[in-house]
Amino acid sequence: MRYYILLFAFFTQISCTPLDPLYHSQSYVFGTLVDISIYGEEESEAQLMSSQITREFQNIHNRLHAWKPSELNGINKTFADNRPKLIEPDIAQIIEDATKLSIQSEGLFNPAIGKLIQAWGFQRDEFTADLPDQPTLDALLAEQPKMTDIVINGHQIISNNPHVKLDLGGYAKGYALDAGMKILREFQVKHALINIGGNVIALGKHGENPWTIGIQHPRKPDAIATIALESGWAIGTSGDYQRFFMHDGKRYCHIIDPRTGQPAQGTQSVTVLIPPGPHAGVLSDVASKPIFISALGEKAAFAKKMGVSHVLVIQEDGQILATPSMQQRLQWLDQEAKQRVGTLQ
Repeated sequence: MRYYILLFAFFTQISCTPLDPLYHSQSYVFGTLVDISIYGEEESEAQLMSSQITREFQNIHNRLHAWKPSELNGINKTFADNRPKLIEPDIAQIIEDATKLSIQSEGLFNPAIGKLIQAWGFQRDEFTADLPDQPTLDALLAEQPKMTDIVINGHQIISNNPHVKLDLGGYAKGYALDAGMKILREFQVKHALINIGGNVIALGKHGENPWTIGIQHPRKPDAIATIALESGWAIGTSGDYQRFFMHDGKRYCHIIDPRTGQPAQGTQSVTVLIPPGPHAGVLSDVASKPIFISALGEKAAFAKKMGVSHVLVIQEDGQILATPSMQQRLQWLDQEAKQRVGTLQ
């Protein structure tokens, strides 16, 4: 048995030159690598902005951490005790937004299944290749935790189901992207790129050209394609190669199907491209999950449910599908893969 934690930015910024006035910083937040690139600003100013964004990311991470002391964990404890709790307005807004997206996804995006994620060992900084037994999974599924079990009344929150345990790991990075973009605009920055472990949002351009992003091949160390990310657009991928372990030759990834309690199977990666909007970052993080979890014949329908028109799907059997609008945006580096692309519609 082997286990892997692949924590690296699987989108890479490309086509930079040493002469460009580009400030670049890296940090480690949300359990992954964070890259901030700011173009066309004085280095001291860019450094100040980058530091403020990184501090905000760390604050979000600390408040929403699923298994260490945090505001989110405090909420989970009161859920289990069937007690109400006072919460900050922004936390209430996050939970309400996540609930709407969960309903939109017909429950395939379900942050209420923290106990299932914990049972599979993914609520740890390091995890081992141990499978939960079926009676444990059956018991957790029978508890039927849903986001709609949560009731928010003003600043007070309570759950009608004591088995709800929130894990916002599939939401927080996207939320942070939107927060980072807000800071950049407050500083009146015109050109920047933020990459949180492969969830990326762009502002302006890199010189005369759009920011160009490489999309990681899920089974090779190189990019499979590139895409020009225009100002305000966000991109994100759900993949089975980021947090996973192998057991008896089978891959178990961290993306859990709430219907079965099992890690989703059959799909290697789903990439979504999101147009500009106040929640582009959030949608880039969330929308790929229900598409990833759903069966191949349902992926186009779930993309439509999530309001996403630009989608790239890579299946376990090597099949590659992309929506027509996504096909128009992709520049393929892997020519063999290009020849196998079919239409997701």
